Amino acid sequence: MRVVTVPTDLLSAEDLEGHRRELTGYCYRMLGSGFEAEDAVQETMVRAWRAGDSFEGRSSFRSWLYRIATNVCIDMLRGRQRRARPMELGPSRPPVESSLHEVLPEGSWVSPIADDRVLPPEADPAEVALARDSIRLAFVAALQHLPPRQRAVLILCEVLRWQASEAAQLLETSVAAVNSALQRARATLTSAGISLADMAGQAAVDAGQGDLLARYVDAFERYDVDSLVNLLHEDAVQSMPPYAMWLSGGRDIVAWMLGPGSGCRGSRLIPVAANGGPAFGHYKPDPQTGELKPWAIQVIEISGDHVAAIHSFLEADLLFPTFGLPAHVPPPSRSGRSG
Repeated sequence: MRVVTVPTDLLSAEDLEGHRRELTGYCYRMLGSGFEAEDAVQETMVRAWRAGDSFEGRSSFRSWLYRIATNVCIDMLRGRQRRARPMELGPSRPPVESSLHEVLPEGSWVSPIADDRVLPPEADPAEVALARDSIRLAFVAALQHLPPRQRAVLILCEVLRWQASEAAQLLETSVAAVNSALQRARATLTSAGISLADMAGQAAVDAGQGDLLARYVDAFERYDVDSLVNLLHEDAVQSMPPYAMWLSGGRDIVAWMLGPGSGCRGSRLIPVAANGGPAFGHYKPDPQTGELKPWAIQVIEISGDHVAAIHSFLEADLLFPTFGLPAHVPPPSRSGRSG
């Protein structure tokens, strides 16, 4: 790692802001929350600014910032329950209204983040592919199984490709300790069904998947459930944090859409990019006025030529501004109909 000394009397907001995107990605993987990642990075910037005189140039400026960010994240993780996906917190529920009665405790679920807040704008395609896969919901949720320092070691060495010696210096420990932590972290992820060796471009949307997504949007906006169910994987899941309820199988998802979820008829989906893959801003008709209003960020997972998961995050008022989505959109150009 190249050592760059930054004179403390020249430390500026631009020096710090140039690292915001990559630090946000690091903190997001550590914390499992886009909002908390933003808070952690802001705290990192404040601490760095205040401690500018203590930077002696014995490591790179980037490493120094990562050390501060790691300490901030570890502080934030003390005494907290781990974040997870609803599928990991309880059994699936039937597609009935009463399944909405249980709400997840605040801070218990992995929340989404916009790609443009964490992914490098210009980088080697292989690096971008790895970065995309390392912010997938499943991978970020798996990371939360790890103790904070193991989590930091795995992210630094496996995702950011730091040398063990660099990670050891950042964490103020030995190379042997880093390698041991890395081995334990890998074993934990393997037991959770996450293969680091397979993290290579899984989140990329190829031409075939682009066509699948176009058909998904068309079916959803027309509320053509016959067409929609044909696009869903047999074992597709749907989750709706902050509700504990999640649905298993295309039949239950469609039953929900035609039953308690029928208020989504006439919705519009605006494409965005989240967690390294396709996503949509879901605008739902207001039952009183019919006006389309922000409802959820849908993060879509694809397996083969079918939709494998629809994760709808309902904190629209908080999430939509972070994706640059407007507060209002016109209705779909075609009239909705049921299947």
